[in-house]
Amino acid sequence: MDGELFPRERTTIAPGAVHLPDWLGPARQARLLAACREWARPPAGLRTVRTPGGGVMTARQVCLGLHWYPYGYARTAVDGDGAPVKPLPPWLAGLGRAAVAAAYDPPPDGDVTYDTAPYDIEPYDIALINFYDGDSRMGMHRDAEERSPAPVVSLSLGDTCVFRFGNTATRGRPYRDVELRSGDLFVFGGPGRLAFHGVPRVLPGTAPHGLGLTGRLNVTLRVGGLTSGLTRG
Repeated sequence: MDGELFPRERTTIAPGAVHLPDWLGPARQARLLAACREWARPPAGLRTVRTPGGGVMTARQVCLGLHWYPYGYARTAVDGDGAPVKPLPPWLAGLGRAAVAAAYDPPPDGDVTYDTAPYDIEPYDIALINFYDGDSRMGMHRDAEERSPAPVVSLSLGDTCVFRFGNTATRGRPYRDVELRSGDLFVFGGPGRLAFHGVPRVLPGTAPHGLGLTGRLNVTLRVGGLTSGLTRG
């Protein structure tokens, strides 16, 4: 937001969880948005996600690399049109590695014991792209279907949201609410890798005017470690 009294600064939200405001500048945001629009087209495009219990997620989703469905991964859009999932491009995998380096080098708050070296040899191979309109929410959940402990990388485009980052034991308190704006980076790994998190609110009309997006896009990058563990698709 222009004209703020104090600039937003890098913040460690919890052990292993780091928020870097404005990590993507306007040009990189525009490039990522254009790519998301292409990925959202059929086949294996943007879809509504339904849970096994009959619930419907209000945020719509498209996947790259591997297709996430509740609660596993497949090579095809098994709960959509059944088409093969689109590949995750190398430049996006590289963005994930760069995000981890930005978050943990130097280690947050001088925590020299947090070693990110293993993640340098594991390329990011999965992207979940969620689109939120003004009424969309995301309940508290954990990203637990992956076998790799590599950090989750979250990039925000468009409208600001309230991002709730909790603990590893329960969906309830303690948690901390963080305002994520367009271009912000949030990385969580190490002791925070399996923390519950969610989006209780989106703030409509807060996207940068020059971006050309109504609503919010969240690009979440993960390392699956699932080559031998896929059972569907």
